[in-house]
Amino acid sequence: MGSRGPVPNRSDDLSRDRDANRGDRAPITKGKSRPATVPDPDEGWHPIARLLWNATLESGQADFYESSDYAFLYSICDDVSYYKRQGKRSGQMLASIYSAMENLLVTEGARRRVRVELQDEEEAEDDAVVTQMDDYKRSLGLVV
Repeated sequence: MGSRGPVPNRSDDLSRDRDANRGDRAPITKGKSRPATVPDPDEGWHPIARLLWNATLESGQADFYESSDYAFLYSICDDVSYYKRQGKRSGQMLASIYSAMENLLVTEGARRRVRVELQDEEEAEDDAVVTQMDDYKRSLGLVV
């Protein structure tokens, strides 16, 4: 997983490129992505587990999910449903559920720790235009 400690700043909040790419970061290892199979949610789940399932599927981090991630999410939602139906709830079980959700990058903080930033479409388009203009200036020799 990502780093421990405080949630890192977004890369566009950092003053220099080298701050975002410090030498203490592990190199990226790439593999081949395969089509993912999304199981149907369990009809018997607690409403909060169902809400978590639907919200996660609609969130941007799901773009990176593989079949194993959906299976893990299914298991977490099953645990949430069980937990919410308990008369006496265990703090340790809740901590375990939250820890598991962090592995699926469900929260903004979890995503930042592993350097995944979700942007609105408009922001992403603006970034692409700026990058294109920077490349153009570089090709003209206007920027070093």
